[in-house]
Order: sequence, then structure tokens, then C-alpha cells
Amino acid sequence: MDPTVTTATTTSTAPGGRMPVLYLGHGAPPLADDPLWTRQLAGWAADLPRPEAVLIVSAHWEEAPLTVGATTTVPLVYDFWGFPERYYQVRYPAPGAPRLAEDVRKLLRSPATPVHDEPERGLDHGAYVPLVEMYPEADVPVLQISMPTLDPRGLVDLGRRLAPLRDQGVLIVGSGFMTHNLRAVDLGREPDYAPPTWSSEFDDWVERALSAQDVDALLDFRHKAPAARTAHPRTEHFAPLFVALGAALDRPEEQRSVIDGYWYGLSKRSVQFG
Repeated sequence: MDPTVTTATTTSTAPGGRMPVLYLGHGAPPLADDPLWTRQLAGWAADLPRPEAVLIVSAHWEEAPLTVGATTTVPLVYDFWGFPERYYQVRYPAPGAPRLAEDVRKLLRSPATPVHDEPERGLDHGAYVPLVEMYPEADVPVLQISMPTLDPRGLVDLGRRLAPLRDQGVLIVGSGFMTHNLRAVDLGREPDYAPPTWSSEFDDWVERALSAQDVDALLDFRHKAPAARTAHPRTEHFAPLFVALGAALDRPEEQRSVIDGYWYGLSKRSVQFG
């Protein structure tokens, strides 16, 4: 067994009928070339209850007001530059999820919280790169929504409002990266090189805060976590964690790291709630 992946007992239904919630590191297009990481993601998906649909919030779509992406199968968004052509040939024709989109609108829409639609926007790489490994048959309906804010408390509230979807078989996924500073790592080295101190210290702090269920500390991570501003010069890759936290606030103690370790010095830590 790989030392950096924890395997759960396979179940066909979620305990109590409720789906778990995930925060995962989505890597980049070259994730498909990493045999360990792809194996970890595939094994994680195999151990999860089979979702009726996936609702994903990616670091790569910030838009306010909150916007619902395509509810039909449309082309992917190749929101990266300078990679070999083969990465732009990836296809992931997952079914749309119009019923889930309507449920999201009902849960979120209010006079103070408008919800927009962008029917031509496909899944970006923060969504499809991990899903290609987790559900390679592209047979699970997928809906992506935007992050309307990077404010941790606002995102926790968003997750809390989406939480009822878990009882409908929806897998809520926050897709980011536990540490993310591409300018401070050496992409010319082997991907498994020892992480810089700022990355390992931040990762350790988050792991301990999650284990202690210290939501207040996590909300104030910019001031309380070591090397927070180096680990996240912008916070868009950490922000999806707060959506996941909000969707699991009823039982924050039910969390565990499923994937850990580092990729080009960046923390791969990925967490399951419930």
C-alpha cells in the first residue's frame, strides 16, 4: 500500500445516506503523468459511495454573484498556457446536472444572493483534471459553480447552505491546493523533492487545526498559520477548503487526510469530511 494514501472500507451507500465532502489538490495538467497521485485519486473515488452527481468549486473560477456553469455537456475550459499540445486534447464529456443546478438555485437564491447562469462555461482544469482520474468513464453528472468571494466566512456560509445536497447523493468537492506558490518552488527538479519549510510548516499547521476542529483558527489562517502569505500569496487555492468545511459543519470531527505528501514542494494534502 502506498504510504501516502489512506484506504477506507468500500461502501455502496454513504453512512446514514449522507455523502461525504472533499477538499482535494487538483494538481495541474501534468497530474495525469504522476502514477502515484493518479492511483491515489482513483483509489479514493473507489472507496467513496457512488455519487448521484458531483458539485465542484474550483480555485480557477472566481465570479460574483455566484454563477452556475453549464448544465449540458460543453467543451472544457483549457485555462492554462505553455503546456504540450496533448494536454489540450483531453476530453471529459460528463453529463450535465440540470436538476442539481435547480436545487442549487433554490438553496442559494434570495434578494440578497442572486444566482447567475453561464450555460457555455465548461469545466476548468481544477474540476476535470482530478475527475478524469476519479471517474474516468465520465458517467457521473458534474456541475461547477463559481466562488463568489475569497472571504473564508462567506465561503463557510456557502458550504453550509449547500449541505442539504449531501442527503441527495451529491458529492460536494472543493478543488484547490493546500499550499500554492509557484514562484517559490523549483519546477525544474523532480516532483518529489523535499518541500521548502514554508510549505511543510503551513501544511502541518492546517493538519493540526483540522484534527483539533479549530475552525476559528482556520478562518483566521492569514494571521495564525506560519508562512501563510508565502504558502498562499493569493488565497484562491486554499479558499475551496472553506466551502467543504461549511458543508460539513454539523460534524466537523468526522474528517481525515486521505492524501498527503508533496508535488514540486507543494502540499498535496486532500481531506474527506464525513
